[in-house]
Amino acid sequence: MSVMIPFSPECLILGVSAATFIAHRGIKRKSLSQIGAATAFMLGTMATKHGKELKMKKDGDAGRSSIRGPSQVLACSAIAVLLSLFHAVYFGEEKTIDFNHYKYESSLACAVIAHHATCLADTLASELGILAKSDPFLLTAPWRRVPAGTNGAVTIIGCFWSAFGGMLMGVGTLMMDYLSEIETQPIKMIIYSSIIGLFGSVLDSLLGATVQATFYDKEKKLIYCEREGAPKAVDHICGMNILSNAQVNAVSVLISSMLGGLILGPMIFQEKELWNNESSWYKIM
Repeated sequence: MSVMIPFSPECLILGVSAATFIAHRGIKRKSLSQIGAATAFMLGTMATKHGKELKMKKDGDAGRSSIRGPSQVLACSAIAVLLSLFHAVYFGEEKTIDFNHYKYESSLACAVIAHHATCLADTLASELGILAKSDPFLLTAPWRRVPAGTNGAVTIIGCFWSAFGGMLMGVGTLMMDYLSEIETQPIKMIIYSSIIGLFGSVLDSLLGATVQATFYDKEKKLIYCEREGAPKAVDHICGMNILSNAQVNAVSVLISSMLGGLILGPMIFQEKELWNNESSWYKIM
């Protein structure tokens, strides 16, 4: 089996082809603007379209938010692209995640995985969590029930989809590493991607509940995440109007990438003896 070398002609052709296909499908289904398509790498199109009719009844911004523009695309891709380029320029080909022998390479790899896990986890939680039958609770005030679609509102099913999205990104990473004949650690990868995906999604909700405003139209029973485009007679539910949705995503992705690369990654991808050799645990204790 041939090895897929990062930034090789074969790898670039595969990446460009996949991105072009996804972008074309996004424009055709109206889940991606033409400008956003130019910078798109991966979108949760299926999750966005699932239950669209029900979402339109709950979220007044559902029609606009389902179409990703350039700011949203860049918020969910720019940091990972920069980290990947930095890795390619200074450290060359991708290596197995091993903090004992490849400390900086492993840190960058974990940061990139955390970036994508957070994006997918947040997308699935937002697009599928809103379909929950019960009203969510506000993350900053768990005793308070709020309308579905409120920034910072969470549900049990939404948290499940967050962890599931992170896990999917871990599975995808394992598949690509297998094709590249890079040694993998499946259990650790699944644990890492699931945890960092859930963390990133919860962090995004925390930011949404505090620095992103949410408005509610009681008459139409619709949520609006922006004052612009909302009816005049709307109630303010939570959050300060400081950051936009794309900016909240960018901040949560940045923090998750840093946490994953510098703290969580080294904690989970530690020496094999700590996981497999029982005597190591006695030494620690």
